[in-house]
This record gives sequence, C-alpha cells and structure tokens, in this order.
Amino acid sequence: MGVKTMLPSYELGFYALAVTCAVVYSGSEIFEASRDSVNRKAFRDGIKPGWHYFGRKMDMADFEWVMWFTSFRNVIIFALSGHVLFGKICSMTVPQHRAVVYMLYGVLAVLGSMGLVYLMIILSHCLVLYSVALAKQKWLCYVAGLCCLASFKVEPFSSWQSGFVTGAFDLQDVLFYGGSSFTIMRCMSFALESSERKEGIYSIFDLLKYNFYLPFFFFGPVMTFDQFHDQVTTQELRRKDDEMRNIRVHALFHVGAIIAVDIFFHFFYILTLPSDLKFMNRLSDWSLAGLAYSNLVYDWVKAAVMFGVINTIARLDHLDPPQPPKCITMLYVFAETHFDRGINDWLCKYVYDHIGENHDNIMKELVATIATFAITTLWLGPCEVVYIWSVFNCFGLNFELWVQKFFQLEPFAKLEAKMSAAMSRRIRAVFGAANFWAIVLYNILALNSLEFALLVTKRLLLTGFPVSTLSIWFVTYCGVQLIKERERILAIEEEKCDKAKVE
Repeated sequence: MGVKTMLPSYELGFYALAVTCAVVYSGSEIFEASRDSVNRKAFRDGIKPGWHYFGRKMDMADFEWVMWFTSFRNVIIFALSGHVLFGKICSMTVPQHRAVVYMLYGVLAVLGSMGLVYLMIILSHCLVLYSVALAKQKWLCYVAGLCCLASFKVEPFSSWQSGFVTGAFDLQDVLFYGGSSFTIMRCMSFALESSERKEGIYSIFDLLKYNFYLPFFFFGPVMTFDQFHDQVTTQELRRKDDEMRNIRVHALFHVGAIIAVDIFFHFFYILTLPSDLKFMNRLSDWSLAGLAYSNLVYDWVKAAVMFGVINTIARLDHLDPPQPPKCITMLYVFAETHFDRGINDWLCKYVYDHIGENHDNIMKELVATIATFAITTLWLGPCEVVYIWSVFNCFGLNFELWVQKFFQLEPFAKLEAKMSAAMSRRIRAVFGAANFWAIVLYNILALNSLEFALLVTKRLLLTGFPVSTLSIWFVTYCGVQLIKERERILAIEEEKCDKAKVE
C-alpha cells in the first residue's frame, strides 16, 4: 500500500505515548545501573574523573570521541581554520584556481603532519591507479584498486608500508590508515569515472586536486570524482538563498550535539556498561535493549558530528558533500542502514546498483550484496567480528527482498488487496518492528562486541520470551508507525514542492 496511508490521530498519539514511556523507563534503569556501577573495578579503564561539582565521572570508553577532543582537537582547529582562510581568500580573488589552492594546502598539511615518506606512499598509489585508468578497463580498475586497498588492510603488507613512516605520535596510526584507505577509494572512483569518459582521460593533476582536498583526506566522507570535479571546477560561485544561514544553523547544531554527548556521558555509561557481562546479567531485559539501541544511536551521533563538521567546511567551499547518515531511530530497512553515507554512495554507484540494477531480481541482488559486503569487509579490515557482521547484514538485505517477493505471490497479494490501506500499514509495521531489531542486533556486533550482542539476543528472544519479547516488539511497532507517519508527511511535502516547481 502507498506511503501516504493515514492513521487516526488518536492512534498515533497512543503510539507516541507508548514509545515515550518505554524510553523513559529504560533510560531510568540505565541511569541507575550507571550510578550503581561507577566504582566497580571492571569500569576503571572506561570511566574517568569528570564533573567533580556534580559528583559525576565520565564514560571515556570510546577512543575516537576522546581522540577528537583531546589530542586531535588543536590539530583539527588549526588545519581546518587555515584551509577555510586560504579557501576564502582564493574564492574571492581567483575562483578559477581554487581547486589548485585546496590541493597545495592539503599536500602541505599532509607533509607537515605525516612526513615526506607517507606523502610519497600516497603519491605512489595515486600514480599506480592513474596508470591503470589509462587502459580504460573497468575490471582492471577494480582489481588494482582492491589490491591497493588490501595492501593497507592485510598483513604483512600493511605493516610493511606503515614501517616506512619514521617517528611516532598518538595519532600516527589513525591518520596513516585513514588517509590511506580514503585515498584508495578516491583513486578507484577517479579510475572508474575515467574509464567511462568517452573522449580522453582526466589528468593526474585532476586526481591530485581530488585526493588532497584536506577536509575529506583523513576521515572522509568519500565524494565520487564526477561530483567533486563538476562542483570544484565551477567558476561562478553563488550562494543559494539562506545558504549561509543554514550553514551557521548546522554548525551550531553540531556544537550542541557535542555538548549533549558530553552531558550524556556523565550520566549514562552506555559504552562501558556492556564491557562487564557479569554486571549485564543482573540488568533487566529492558535495560539491555536500551543499551543496545543507545549504542547504535550514539554511533550515529558520532558519525553525524564528524561528517557534519567536515561537511560544514565543504559547504563554505561551495561544495555539496554527502549528507550525514540517516539516524537509526528513523529507519527499519536494511537498505538504508549505513553510518558513512559517502562510502555508501560509493558502493551503491560502483558495486551494488551496478550489479543489482533495479534490485528486483533475487539472484542479481544476492550477487550484488555479496560483492558489496566483500568490499566493505576489506574496507573495515578483515577480522572475525567484521566477517560475522558482513554475513548477517548481507543476509538481512537479501531476506528483505525474499520476504517481499513471497508476499507478492497471488494468495497474499489478493488478501492485502481486500484490506483497508490502514490495516495493510499496520501489518507491514509489525514486520518492520522485527526488522528494526534485526538491524540493531546485527550492527551491535561491530559497534560493541560479539559477547554483548549474543547476551542481548538470548535475553530478548529466549529467556525473555514471551513477556519481554512481545512487549519490546510492541513498543518497536509503535515506533515504526511513528517513522511511517513522518515518511508520509515528508512524501506529501515533497509532492507539493514538485507541483509548485511545475507550475
């Protein structure tokens, strides 16, 4: 049935009340668990002194978040401030050469932070993939690109290359593998776009301008070469209506998100709690479900903040970068589950959509998802947890299509046709609720630990059955209905905008 199907307002109000009560109840239990466990020996490494005047310690278990706001904070501010300054001067004086200025500043920043040897390693990979692009053979671009990516992700090649970089500092490994991995993805995009170009090939200078754009270099997101090239070569730099206002609003939003996470970590130890499985066994099923869900929401916030800050800089440079990921709260479909929209766009364009086409054929979809998650596994770094995560998410993506095809068979299609649109929406939401928790459980594998994921799964499906299982499923069903209502409103607004443009 259509996405514009409406439900009675009193029904939606009941759903909102049920979800609110469940979140408050689960949150209060997590808060109590955080307060009661603050002095446990197992938590000493994850919880550090925080707000003494409130008597609260802070959850410091996430290395990435701590890194950004301690050792990497000054580097980020200094490097990006310089980029914005030089970029603004260039945009006002010689906009036709701004891509060159971005490249030169990026090269100098990489040289100053990582040294000449690292810069030479990056340039050598760029040269290799540029040479492969000259052949204009897609399969060769894929093979060469994936081999280069494997050289940074698979031993002993990874250690061999990192061994050339002399010296050591706290962020060396993070910057080395981040810059290297994103470089390979960008070079592959360049090679694949060049192989499709009918006349000639893009120059290596275009590749260097693309790769050494500093805001994207170390941490992404990946912006495909065709989009970057079209936007950065535009000489008429004009702002859209209220664009600067939107940029300021987004910047303030990300500052607010950083402050909110800092406050949250002083009262809810959602990252440290799952590390002590003995303590986890004492918590209720609702607390475990809330912890699993909170871990995914936090990872989305972290990705939204990181890419949001970078995207704000890119928008100041008159670019339209990939959007932040869709929040886990707002989705119940595996196809929309991603924490890095840049990598997701890259994979969809060059692998998933290329092989799966319209994603309606079961065999093509299977091949497309296997290929996509094989590359994703290599991108994340092959290990046991990543293998398990890839297999489960690959299965989930295909299972969605299998279920869809199954219920399109004649008996079920006729039965749904006899139903009202509202009843069809309710039934679909029941399946969506189950899918929602499949997404949570499958992704908590990579975001937390296999042991925690198994514990949550056991409690929700086995020991918690039927009371906890059905009650949490019902609350999730209410949440899915609220998501569907938001999708309905957005669809109507989009239709109105399209009509206004036509008129």
